[in-house]
Amino acid sequence: MYKQTCTNILSLSPVEVKKWLNSFDSVITDCDGVLWVYGNLISGSSDTINYLKKMGKSIYFCTNNSTKTRKELLVKGIELGFNITEDGIISTAHATAAYLKNRNFNKRVYVIGSEGIGKELDAVGIEHSGIGPDVMQGTLSTFMSQHLTLESNIGAVVVGFDEHFSFPKMTKAASYLSDPNCLFIATNTDERFPMPEMVVPGSGSFVNAIRTCAERKPTVIGKPNPAICQTLIKQNKIKPARTLMIGDRANTDILLGYNCGFQTLLVGSGIHNMTDVDQWKNSKDPEDKKLIPDVYLPKLGDLLPLILNSMTHGSY
Repeated sequence: MYKQTCTNILSLSPVEVKKWLNSFDSVITDCDGVLWVYGNLISGSSDTINYLKKMGKSIYFCTNNSTKTRKELLVKGIELGFNITEDGIISTAHATAAYLKNRNFNKRVYVIGSEGIGKELDAVGIEHSGIGPDVMQGTLSTFMSQHLTLESNIGAVVVGFDEHFSFPKMTKAASYLSDPNCLFIATNTDERFPMPEMVVPGSGSFVNAIRTCAERKPTVIGKPNPAICQTLIKQNKIKPARTLMIGDRANTDILLGYNCGFQTLLVGSGIHNMTDVDQWKNSKDPEDKKLIPDVYLPKLGDLLPLILNSMTHGSY
């Protein structure tokens, strides 16, 4: 329904809204830029998600944010008023730890990231380097001759969001990755965070720096890699054709939906908006066409009044 037309739901009649709502049973939604921005609730998002759940829709939060564990994301969601459970949260930190555990990984991990990754690795018994600053000391020659120390038994480099990203970290990561048997894992490749009036580098900025230096491509755990949702599909918890993917970033959220065969809804409260969609529609690059969503809303909270209005046109 409305496949890759970027139809504005606000332009639909109540009957058309009702028909669209009946076309999906499950909802997978991004968090930052859709539900909240930098920890602040986006108006109407919790009421809308909770009402969709009340209607019988299965709800899953799927975030590329690797800074928090699933338990921490659960606490944050509940504090903001969302009716969710830990089983309904898909996070790249948890998925990264699960990926290594499922491979029977038995070496140490060099982590460029935040405590969320460290805690999830700890939870499955995988040893890793410490989290936090690794500051450049002195000149390059001084650093290389006196301060650069490489750990032994490093079998993987995991890169996520790291506010302490530095020259020493990039040097160590690329050095470990010179061993072709060392795994190169990226939690996600989001270029930037949805922040008002400023640009905050995302994990993808760090991943691409290391990718350039190491001359290796990473295995990307998070969106748009369909692997992050494969467990839900294999366990028949969701049916792709009857699943709605909601996101604010087309090259992760909407592309994930395209890759998995989900329906897609782009909201304009984060990274991408209708101006971007118009550019992709006019582009000759077939990859850009994959970024065009099925439907669009300025923000998720705009959906609830449409749902309530459509309820006067028959039962669901």
